Amino acid sequence: MRLTDFWERMGAFFGPAYADSVARDQVIAELDGRTVYQAIEQGVDTKDIWRAVCKRFEVPVSKR
Repeated sequence: MRLTDFWERMGAFFGPAYADSVARDQVIAELDGRTVYQAIEQGVDTKDIWRAVCKRFEVPVSKR
């Protein structure tokens, strides 16, 4: 998944402003205790990050 696709999905589910807040402030266990931004910076595949976000925030299958 391209990074732009990832951010589009984040914005579509959370809204643009809240997506940034989630990515910056929420530590996600499925990302080994990192935030989305930390995981991106450390080279984690965005597909894996999106899956972790979906699990953590119970994103409906229709929005994945």
